Amino acid sequence: MTAKSLSGKELAAAIRADVTTRAARLTEAGTPPRLTVVTATKDESSAWYVSSIAKAATKAGITCGVLDLGPDATVDSIRQTLRELSADPTVHGIIMQTPLPDGIRLDDVAEAISVERDVDGANPASLGRLAVGRPAFAPATAEAVIELLDHHGIPLSGAQVAVVGRSAVVGKPLAHLLLNRDATVTVCHSRTRDLPTVTERADILVAAVGRAGLITPAHIGKNAVVIDVGTNATDDGLVGDVAPEAAETASALTPVPGGVGPVTTALLLRHTVQAAEQQHT
Repeated sequence: MTAKSLSGKELAAAIRADVTTRAARLTEAGTPPRLTVVTATKDESSAWYVSSIAKAATKAGITCGVLDLGPDATVDSIRQTLRELSADPTVHGIIMQTPLPDGIRLDDVAEAISVERDVDGANPASLGRLAVGRPAFAPATAEAVIELLDHHGIPLSGAQVAVVGRSAVVGKPLAHLLLNRDATVTVCHSRTRDLPTVTERADILVAAVGRAGLITPAHIGKNAVVIDVGTNATDDGLVGDVAPEAAETASALTPVPGGVGPVTTALLLRHTVQAAEQQHT
């Protein structure tokens, strides 16, 4: 058996088409949606990702500015910039791109982004709202997993889901999103004993650790659906957290690239348009 490929390209295209229509409507009404990405690094892969967001935003009719604070930026200067952007009525969405300068964590600065403009769910207040089921923008990568499963008709209610990875960007918010959809969720991490024994019981397995090839056929139960969130740069190109041979065991599997990634970018644009709509209703 070879796993069905759960591509995200068609879904991403549909989201972008909807965003383009809504962005045009906002612009005609005198409120052109605007996204600002703040960077503070010389990391080349980060620069490529930010450039891809800016290009996708422009194509969808969203103005996207990139504010580079440089790798010597301090916690105070980053916070001040984020507060100023949050107070700017012409800015509807804000992304604080990582990595940050040495010694600075996203948690140190993200609370300076207003929840209304926190389109990638970085502010701890946004995560808190998700935890109790209140409206907030979820981290786009975590939401992309839900959107992909829905798009491919994979039911969540009552499903056993194993999430491998407990980051604040994917694992933890995804667990809350899954619980809100009535899934039964197990969050696994580096201290989980006998990981294959835990994950092989899952109907849906989500790999979000950032370790190439971590998930092997031994981790995957019969007919399980596998969502690979990992993006790992290797000499052979971009690969996920799931080993290639897992395609012979899983019933369905997201490709890397072309799975979660394009949906994530599309959702950042949708969040920006939603934020503009909410701020100017």
